[in-house]
Amino acid sequence: MVGHGYSRSSYDNCVYFQKTCDGSFIYLLLYVDDMLIAARDKSLVIKLKAQLNSEFDMKDLGSAKKILGMEINRDRQPGTTSITQGLSTLKLSTILSKTLLIREI
Repeated sequence: MVGHGYSRSSYDNCVYFQKTCDGSFIYLLLYVDDMLIAARDKSLVIKLKAQLNSEFDMKDLGSAKKILGMEINRDRQPGTTSITQGLSTLKLSTILSKTLLIREI
C-alpha cells in the first residue's frame, strides 16, 4: 500500500492511511484476511475497492457490521458509530473522524 501513496501507521502496522485533497483521510485496516476501508467520501472507498480487487482475489461483503469479533453499529441520522466487543462499548461521534486514529497520526 505504501507504493500506492498510503502511509503505514506507526501505532499499528495493520493500519494504512492517505490524506485526501480535501484534508480528510481514507483508512485501510488489514488483519490477516479481514479488511475494513473507511472514508468520508464513499467514492474513495469504491475506488480503493476496485484497485484492490484488480490486484487481489477478494470478496466485497458490503457495509461493515463486524470485524475482528467487534460489532459495528451506525446510526446515520446523528452520524454516530458504536463499536461493541463483549461487555465494553466505545462510542464514536463519527466514523473514524476526530477519533483516536486521527489523533495518533
